[in-house]
Amino acid sequence: MPPAGYLVLESFASAEEVQVMRDRMAELVEGFDGAESSVFSTKDHRQLKDDYFFKSAENISFFFEEKAFGDDGCLRQPKELSINKVGHALHEHDPVFKKFAFSENVSSLFSSLGYKRPAVIQSMYIFKQPGIGGEVVPHQDNTFLYTEPLSCTGLWLALEDATITNGCLWAIPGSHKNGLKRRMIRDENGTHFDRPSPSYDQKEFVPLEVKSGDFVVIHGDLIHQSFENLSPVSRHALSLHVVDTEGCKWSKDNWIQRKSAPEPLYVS
Repeated sequence: MPPAGYLVLESFASAEEVQVMRDRMAELVEGFDGAESSVFSTKDHRQLKDDYFFKSAENISFFFEEKAFGDDGCLRQPKELSINKVGHALHEHDPVFKKFAFSENVSSLFSSLGYKRPAVIQSMYIFKQPGIGGEVVPHQDNTFLYTEPLSCTGLWLALEDATITNGCLWAIPGSHKNGLKRRMIRDENGTHFDRPSPSYDQKEFVPLEVKSGDFVVIHGDLIHQSFENLSPVSRHALSLHVVDTEGCKWSKDNWIQRKSAPEPLYVS
């Protein structure tokens, strides 16, 4: 990993691959009846106590934006403009997203990083809806996907151009060198953090503006965030998180507790 703690691989996915994934997600959303869903927020983790969220680790589940509903409890706008994300096992249950996650390009990347038995532990299609796309507060991926030793790497594929205006990623270069700041723990009461969030100087963050098809590789300890999307333009992205399942122990108090072991990308 570069000294900054992140790497941008331009044109990692072709325009055709991007369109296939966007079209497939449109089909999934069209088939979603809203009977089972939840609201997602990185600022309020009360929803992380519900069974729907925990089961999403091995399912394709739908999460609405915080601002999607009016005071009457009804959607303010069509469902396709109201969903925050779909996750967290697209890479397992949908052939289109599995094809990308298990592609030679992704496998080769982790081989170059020295992973012995990498596995995608979660996948998310993030919409960052126009006008209501929610903020993602500063965080480190290892906070949520903890292994001993630490092994999480985040992958972020832009499915639309990501700009400062529509809510691109921001990161503190080199912040991964300062270690893990806190963990999210799952217990019988749901989830909680083991310590308060540190305060960060916003002047330290730099924007990661990328084009559709570009791929951002993120060290698990890198501090990154994205702001609310107040623009009229969406910012679709596919996010994958990969851990090494050989020589690294998955924590029993991570929020993801699977019934079956994840399929590795390869075994070295």
